Amino acid sequence: MSAIEFNDTEFSQGDLWVFGYGSLMWRPGFEFIERVPARLIGEHRALCVYSFVHRGTPEKPGLVLGLDRGGACRGIAFRVAEKQRAATIAYLREREQVTSVYREVMRSVWLENDARQRVSALVYVVDRGHVQYAGRLSLAEQLRHVLQGHGQSGVNRDYVLATVKAIEAEGLRDSQLHRLAAMLHTQHPPPLPAEDSDR
Repeated sequence: MSAIEFNDTEFSQGDLWVFGYGSLMWRPGFEFIERVPARLIGEHRALCVYSFVHRGTPEKPGLVLGLDRGGACRGIAFRVAEKQRAATIAYLREREQVTSVYREVMRSVWLENDARQRVSALVYVVDRGHVQYAGRLSLAEQLRHVLQGHGQSGVNRDYVLATVKAIEAEGLRDSQLHRLAAMLHTQHPPPLPAEDSDR
């Protein structure tokens, strides 16, 4: 599989904006000089990606977020200094494109600060043609996958709850994720294998 990515020459010069809507909101993992609440129009946040690496395995897939068609998404725009551009893009590709399930795109996002300006930001949008695209799952299906999911980055349940906490910290609400989080609070995940139990 070849990742759907830009050539470096396709990025405009100057500082780089990155739009985070899931784990990037609470664990960006790169240096930035500004962090601004932002809105992206035309795509919405959804648990629509089967996780085979970070939060699950091919045998027991977890679920992680992608941006899917339609609606809007409120998240965080991070401004990265130009001198950190190449390192940041390389880091994000290693993190987000491990199985090439996302399309690397530039999208207009509206900053929700005093200036209210529109900027062009790097965004990772789900590739609907990829085998890991889950589409629209019922809440019961989402719950089943999240409870079973455990991968290189940890337990899937923790990923969902941390994302909901980050959304709430911005004074926002995502009704679908909040419903799932409420269900997760009443469910207990299956025990981890013995070798993982002390992590």
